[in-house]
Amino acid sequence: MGRILFGILLGIALAPVLVVGWFRWGHPPVAVADPPLFLEQSITKVPLHARIDREMPGAAPIQASEDNLVAGAQIYAAQCAACHGFHGKPSAFGGHMYPSAPPLWEKHPNKDVVGVSDDPVGETYWKVANGIRLTGMPAFKDILNDTQMWQVSLLLANADKPLPPAALDVLLNQPQPQPPAAGKR
Repeated sequence: MGRILFGILLGIALAPVLVVGWFRWGHPPVAVADPPLFLEQSITKVPLHARIDREMPGAAPIQASEDNLVAGAQIYAAQCAACHGFHGKPSAFGGHMYPSAPPLWEKHPNKDVVGVSDDPVGETYWKVANGIRLTGMPAFKDILNDTQMWQVSLLLANADKPLPPAALDVLLNQPQPQPPAAGKR
């Protein structure tokens, strides 16, 4: 019985050493082309959604007026389209990220949902403001002001609805989104 107990304790003590060694010598999947780690999506999505649910604001403090939607379209074109693309104009590299940057102007397969239009606007605002670790989604709270973050969030919440002509003009008359020039961030 003592040997069995010793074996169990030794196994418990060695497990963290083996995990650290596995990480230390570069074996975890860290390249975009690598297959996902076992349970990786569950491990990251569960706490992400719990935190968003806990911290996301409720209703937007501004209305989805024509002026706000046009301003949101201009912000989207300048800050978001490089990764998320436009309708019919996908990003040149968003699909090659891990996880892929979702195309926010395309319908989901087998649904009438466009982009994140089925998410509460407060959830989209939280993602814009805080970003999402290990996805390439940056935090914009130090780049955009609060009103600008709400404007782009309202625009995306209304992506499945008819938009004002001026907002459509901004979104539809943009060139194919390209990655930033080398050396710029």
